[in-house]
Amino acid sequence: MSAGTAQHARRAPAKGRRSRPGSTVPAGRRSGKGSRRGAWTPWLYLAPALVVLGGLLVYPIYQLGLISFLEYTQAQVSGGEPTTFQGFANYAELFGDSEFWNVAVATLLFAAVCVVSTLAVGCALAVLLTRVRAIPRLALMLAALGAWATPAITGSTVWVFLFDPDFGPVNKVLVWLGLSGFENYSWTYDRYSAFALVLFEVVWCSFPFVMVTVYAGIRAIPGEVLEAAALDGASTWRIWRTIMAPMLRPILVVVTIQSIIWDFKVFTQIYVMTDGGGIARQNMVLNVYAYQKAFASSQYSLGSAIGVVMLLILLAVTLVYLRLLRRQGEEL
Repeated sequence: MSAGTAQHARRAPAKGRRSRPGSTVPAGRRSGKGSRRGAWTPWLYLAPALVVLGGLLVYPIYQLGLISFLEYTQAQVSGGEPTTFQGFANYAELFGDSEFWNVAVATLLFAAVCVVSTLAVGCALAVLLTRVRAIPRLALMLAALGAWATPAITGSTVWVFLFDPDFGPVNKVLVWLGLSGFENYSWTYDRYSAFALVLFEVVWCSFPFVMVTVYAGIRAIPGEVLEAAALDGASTWRIWRTIMAPMLRPILVVVTIQSIIWDFKVFTQIYVMTDGGGIARQNMVLNVYAYQKAFASSQYSLGSAIGVVMLLILLAVTLVYLRLLRRQGEEL
């Protein structure tokens, strides 16, 4: 055996020999155990919230889905008749009802107009906030936050008074301006004017969220970029379309999805301002339609089926939102 070989053999550890307490553990073993232990750490922090959400969401959703597959009317609630399993019969009856499809189409169109209007008003005012001085900016912020903080039922009642055919100041101002056709005009009598009235209220209480969120995103854009575009002669609309909107795309995705969810579930404004769905149920949306079926007609199974359909639609919107975030490279 050569001297080099003998020296190498003395340095190599013997097989089966246990490492001493102060010896170094191989990096592969240490990182593997640490990574497995670290993978559970976020779930431990989320566990309390998941337990609360499970109790508040999972069980009610389970009951909603269960009732939608049963025959559950006032007779079953009072105990006069037994509850029977109907399978998809409630969904077949629901999808075979032409009124359901009319209400669903009206809900989708109304929600789409509300979302587009809310985003347009909110984004325009967010850009305006960057152009005005401190005092007008503060006044606009306070006014918007006041509208945002107003409860939906309170805001709806105030808007009904503003457009009241006899005492409302809006009709009086329009008549004073020479529009005599608005003398004692009822905004809730016609279907489209009633939807327009509700649209105004929904946008009024929803645009502050978009305005504040987009304004915060604009403030995060480097001022040198906007200043360079202005020096190149770009108009405000061109700066928004080519610079601000692409840089604010993740924020715009968030506010758009949030607005879709909120406006799709509109209930209070429709119920209060059109007195439960308008004349001859002409201003029904899915949320009010489900309420009418479940509580006014005591058809709880049909009302639950409508709730499940709405849940699936909103779940699909949420999944689209998550997919858009992944495409933007956001971590989920």
